[in-house]
Amino acid sequence: MLQKRITRVEPIGEAIYAKRGCRVGVSSMARYREFRYRGDDVLGSITAHASSNDDLAKLFADHKGPIVNKWHHYFPIYTRYFDQFRNRPTRFLEIGVSKGGSLEIWRKYLGPDAVIFGIDIDPACAKFDGLAAQVRIGSQDDPDFLNKVVDEMGGIDVVLDDGSHHMDHIPVTLETLFPRLAENGVYMIEDLHTSYWPKFGGGLTEDGNFFNYLRRIADVMHRNYLNEDVQFGTGADYNHISGLHIYDSVAVLEKAKPFTPRFSKIGS
Repeated sequence: MLQKRITRVEPIGEAIYAKRGCRVGVSSMARYREFRYRGDDVLGSITAHASSNDDLAKLFADHKGPIVNKWHHYFPIYTRYFDQFRNRPTRFLEIGVSKGGSLEIWRKYLGPDAVIFGIDIDPACAKFDGLAAQVRIGSQDDPDFLNKVVDEMGGIDVVLDDGSHHMDHIPVTLETLFPRLAENGVYMIEDLHTSYWPKFGGGLTEDGNFFNYLRRIADVMHRNYLNEDVQFGTGADYNHISGLHIYDSVAVLEKAKPFTPRFSKIGS
């Protein structure tokens, strides 16, 4: 029997965690630095700890150009969702250019036919424009800027949000770009451990924690089973989300046409 939906998702407070007997360790940014791999065999580390030995991991391990900073366990996630877009005119948008190294790797991985753009708020990143990709300077929480970039690209098939990682920015970017994402497109957000860091507007029990936002997206995905219409207060349309996948520090949203679920009862 369907229950009436609670329209607002409340964050789980510390008292609730204690009552349930949960032990939750919150890593500080100081602890974050302990995770840095300082050995010489980067590919071996990726293979051993992330079960990945694909082309992208090799490109990363062999990279000699501008700095790239990636968590090793991201590579099998990238491969799972991005491999289908290789060697075709994929329109790929990376949010966050930083030192420019990742754009070089994406060019080598996706191939010469891909339309690759990177955006960054730092004017210094303009020096990477026209090299491995096109670079535009602006803020990821500026819908007008984002829409202009997408117009210039002719649409988007893949978005990788590796930008500010701030709780105030990530939803704005998603709400602006997901409606522009092509059918069967992929929207990936990484480094979401910042959802637990106050410096980025997050916190374990904070409503602004982005995983609370994703929970509300899950409600929209299950709208067919609710007695009440499910909508975001922002007016964001997430009815086209066909898959929502959560990994360590990564969220992936897949886009497809909405459908009416059906089931069958077969057998005697």
